[in-house]
Amino acid sequence: MAPVDLTNVVNFLAALGVRSVWDVLRTVLDISLVAYIIYKLFSLIRGTRAVPLINGVITLVVALQVAEALRLYTIQFILENVFIAASVALPIIFQPELRRALEHLGRGRLLKTSLRLDEVGDEARTRMIDQVVRAAEILGRNKTGALIVIERETGLNEYIDSGIKLDALVSAELLVNLFVEKTPLHDGAAIIRNNRVAAAACWLPLAEATPLSHELGTRHRAAVGITEQSDCVVVVVSEETGVISVAFQRELTRNLDEKSLREMLIKLMERSKRPGPVRGLFNWGASS
Repeated sequence: MAPVDLTNVVNFLAALGVRSVWDVLRTVLDISLVAYIIYKLFSLIRGTRAVPLINGVITLVVALQVAEALRLYTIQFILENVFIAASVALPIIFQPELRRALEHLGRGRLLKTSLRLDEVGDEARTRMIDQVVRAAEILGRNKTGALIVIERETGLNEYIDSGIKLDALVSAELLVNLFVEKTPLHDGAAIIRNNRVAAAACWLPLAEATPLSHELGTRHRAAVGITEQSDCVVVVVSEETGVISVAFQRELTRNLDEKSLREMLIKLMERSKRPGPVRGLFNWGASS
């Protein structure tokens, strides 16, 4: 083996601006800090509506590069103007995430590390569905109004933050007790994430773009409203009639019995496990 020419190594490092051990340490520290900040920023937006938006931006960037390579000048012109408009719109769209990041920074939480189990097995998912169905049946029989949101791919952090954090295992008894009238947590929605009740008494947006019957109250409008903002599944129990409904993708399916509710939830939650067209780009799940 030929001996290493230290002169060439020194010249190479000098060309990179590295003239001492401190320069090496400073470079390593600089790169490490940038990597950590990027990681924390991804952690903050993970589990929010920003994830599919970023997937969309990445798709546009790839499309622009392809258009430039193939010299599709009309497509390139359109995409470039889309990016100009997006530069103004993105700060508005990401306003909740930006506010949340600044709040974390002000509270000193940006440097904290949290671990979360994101994957939920089929057995745990089935058990969760059984508990939700049993709770809905009891609530409907007693004509107790309820709003149960099951998170899928789009994160619901901003709505979870509006309620009372629980992080409790899903059980029919817990869900029934949450919605008992005149108890502290009965007003609002319970949100389920990864087979656990993440929070209760959460505020949801009312439906804006979806026309609904005038006989439906605020609870049903909130159920449809949250499905306008995300891909979650919402189980609603009417306080007046005890009728059980499911809201999904801006549609409200009413008059469900125990069997049909279980079948519908299994079908919708099974669909959430299938990879979408852009999940491979940033498959961050729905946690934060």
